[in-house]
Amino acid sequence: MNESPDLLMHAALEVAELAGATAMRFYRTGLAVEWKADGSPVTAADRAAEDAARQWIRKRFPGDGILGEEFGVEEGSTGRRWILDPIDGTKSFVRGVPLWGSLVALVDGDDVIAGAASFAPIGESIAAAPGCGAWCNGARALVSAVSTLDAATVLITDDRTPGPPMAHTGWRLLHERAAVSRTWGDCFGYLMVATGRAEVMIDLTLNDWDAACFQPIITEAGGLFTNLDGAPTAFGGNAVATNMALAAEVRHILRGEPV
Repeated sequence: MNESPDLLMHAALEVAELAGATAMRFYRTGLAVEWKADGSPVTAADRAAEDAARQWIRKRFPGDGILGEEFGVEEGSTGRRWILDPIDGTKSFVRGVPLWGSLVALVDGDDVIAGAASFAPIGESIAAAPGCGAWCNGARALVSAVSTLDAATVLITDDRTPGPPMAHTGWRLLHERAAVSRTWGDCFGYLMVATGRAEVMIDLTLNDWDAACFQPIITEAGGLFTNLDGAPTAFGGNAVATNMALAAEVRHILRGEPV
């Protein structure tokens, strides 16, 4: 439990890249798709990638707990927990679309102390820990300095629960005012914000494993990660990530407040 933040960041990155490499063995191979009770797809790739990540963690951090999308909770004794999403964006994965990733967060209580994401099909990985910066493929990751919505790219996951994005008034206003509006959602949108290729990423609904890793990544890249109410949490059930220049304006719009 005396590991440095830098060591934990690199550990999270190694787990994410292992999960991503495992998933890539199945990518575009025509594997069978099953459907969960919540309507989301799952494949042998999801299970194999999470199993590989769990084995790695058990061997190197045997006292830590694990929470994964596919295999649930594995209790630990240290108070820390690894949160795994072996393939975030499985709907893209099963269609051969490369906008998916493998996500890993290490949490102590409610604090995310390391986060990493591997985007295996596009050859990018990003990781961060508080005080260590955010790093994409070994280079410092920084959000953009774009300061007006009419020059911004805004992104959202096309999540139809509880309704399509255009049913959300705040998103509709952002969509109308932004230079570019796209549904490059799931984990890919957060990568775009953290590396300065987009300014806003929104998820209307989230599970803990969907974006916890991006709280330190966005923060250490110089941006702001909150829930839609503006609270700085990775576990709010929804999320908005922005660069800092647009942070206040975007959150006012999403909450229906005057700007």
